[in-house]
Amino acid sequence: MKKKLIIATGNKGKVREIAAILSHIYEDVISMKEAGICVNIVEDADSFIGNARKKALTISALTDCDVVADDSGLCVNGLGGRPGVYSARYSATGTDDDNNKKLVEEVMPLNEEGRKANYVCAIVLARKGVEVFSCEGKCYGKIITKPRGNGGFGYDPYFYLEEYHQTFGEMEAELKNKISHRAIALQKLKDFIEEEQ
Repeated sequence: MKKKLIIATGNKGKVREIAAILSHIYEDVISMKEAGICVNIVEDADSFIGNARKKALTISALTDCDVVADDSGLCVNGLGGRPGVYSARYSATGTDDDNNKKLVEEVMPLNEEGRKANYVCAIVLARKGVEVFSCEGKCYGKIITKPRGNGGFGYDPYFYLEEYHQTFGEMEAELKNKISHRAIALQKLKDFIEEEQ
């Protein structure tokens, strides 16, 4: 079992999801803050993988531990792929409530096809400032205009998955951690790390 994994994020929801999938590989899965690393990284790349890479390389240069960074977001067909890399700061305030409000306003005029969307998660594993592995996961659904469920975070109560007849906001964490964009990307990462051992 590997010693410690630092997740290059302050988002507790992300830490919880990543820890649930990788905790049997690492003795300890902690956030940057818990590791005592306080660095402000400007996520100004034009792709999810670019932002994840920037975070992973920056943080891993400061520690001997493995570092995983992810960048994820929502891409809506009828909005030309928006909010995309700006998902976390889509509205003026960047709060979940305001981001969701803006999203709903923008999808209201769209037809069923236009409301189709996918969540994307790009993941980069780095060690001592060097990228070791990267991958991407996607999960497909559509945007609804009335929230359903109190679970998850971000756009989850508005992201409806037809085959499960529920939103990510309604879904049990155990199921979400098997089928989400992050789960798909993390499974690829997990396979890579297990092959290394």
